[in-house]
Amino acid sequence: MTSFAPSGAHWAPLTSRATLALSGPEWRGYLQGLVTQDVETLAPGELRFAALLTPQGRLLFDLFLLGREGMGREDGCLIDCAAEHQGALLQRLKMYRLRAKVEIAEENAAVWALWGLEAAPAGWARDPRAPGLGFRGYGLTPPETGVAAGEDEAAYEAHRLALGVPGPADWGHDRSYPIEANFDLLGGIDFRKGCFVGQETTSRMKRRGTIKNRMAPIAVDGPRPAAGAPLLSGELRAGQVSSSSQAGAMALLRLDRLGEGPLTLEDGRAWRVAWPEWMKAEVSG
Repeated sequence: MTSFAPSGAHWAPLTSRATLALSGPEWRGYLQGLVTQDVETLAPGELRFAALLTPQGRLLFDLFLLGREGMGREDGCLIDCAAEHQGALLQRLKMYRLRAKVEIAEENAAVWALWGLEAAPAGWARDPRAPGLGFRGYGLTPPETGVAAGEDEAAYEAHRLALGVPGPADWGHDRSYPIEANFDLLGGIDFRKGCFVGQETTSRMKRRGTIKNRMAPIAVDGPRPAAGAPLLSGELRAGQVSSSSQAGAMALLRLDRLGEGPLTLEDGRAWRVAWPEWMKAEVSG
């Protein structure tokens, strides 16, 4: 497939991502009972953000689910996952398959990101997580005209960080809860669907009403702190840097401690939370 992007758009291959293909007459019911997102209503060409959790509710795999174009329920979906976890995800899905009539296989369609324009070109699906993230494409060829030269995945990661959206480097593998990583705010959890793996813990955290920990970007004067660096509020530990790069830093924060005193690093430098617009209503007050 050839795609053309208008002037001003930015295009980058996401080499850190890989794909699996899921098909068969029972694929919807099978996947519905596993992931945090509703797939019963997933339409052809629609992209949804999701996760597969441990039974204890921790994040194992972040996923994008793309409804296949076609006429019937057997067309299945494409699963966009971290390339480093593709094999482990495939084995995990096969473990849960039992006697379900589904087929799961590596597809390895190239994953692309496109941002900087309002409407999706043909063949692209809107990234559902936050406004401005743009679109994702699968199995496309590079555009022939109209795209800023020299873009790579680092440029896309900088764009994502500028919008305050955490990524796999922030939540890790079997380390964080999806609500701490803002999956509930980014459209990655459907609390109205039926059961899924890890639902009990996830639903309980949401029902409590007060969520103590959230991931958010932070701003620091001078060199950015390294991943793992502690963040202080007065004398109390208020969080930890989860990822850091030239593009910015993301942190897991203790929301209930942010008002306990000056926000500083261990070296005394000040830091502040750079709340993204899509998150401000959740943390106001």
